[in-house]
Amino acid sequence: MKSKAPKMRLSREFYARNTVEVAKDLLGKTLVRKIGKKTVSGIITETEAYRHSDDPASHAFRSRTERNKAMFGEVGHAYVYFTYGMYYCVNAVAKSKNFQAGAVLIRALEPKEGIDIMIQNRKTENVSNLANGPAKLTIALGITKMHYGEDLVNSSQLYITEEDKVNGKISAGSRIGIRQGTEKLWNFKIKI
Repeated sequence: MKSKAPKMRLSREFYARNTVEVAKDLLGKTLVRKIGKKTVSGIITETEAYRHSDDPASHAFRSRTERNKAMFGEVGHAYVYFTYGMYYCVNAVAKSKNFQAGAVLIRALEPKEGIDIMIQNRKTENVSNLANGPAKLTIALGITKMHYGEDLVNSSQLYITEEDKVNGKISAGSRIGIRQGTEKLWNFKIKI
């Protein structure tokens, strides 16, 4: 039996571009979390771009803080933040040289590997509901504050890989749960 060749990880250069373009290009890629010898992963089906000085909805809009410092750092790292006093959300730091900060929120995944672990972590057997939201996917994959700043290019625990060609129309809309910057259609989705 022929074993599948491992998928290529996304390079640092992939993330060193316009945050909005990276958000679109992450659709169809695979977010991978290694837990010991087990792999838990999903195909990215929804993202949102957050930039810096031109984006009042961004955590980085006002200035650098202890919470958002990853957004100002090297591209290709994870920006994990705590929200609503109970959930984590994971972002990939991505920005062009025109901006001091930027990140792409990974909002939803289509479960791929380790579905049994996702079911256990999420305490639900409804596969379509396992990772269809930013907090749901971090719970399903076991992503926590320990992954803040994780190097998505070189990490053995958390990274993003290329996927086989995924066909589907990308839809763009207003980002979810924001009050400012609603005119920016930087929420992107694809159906697998």
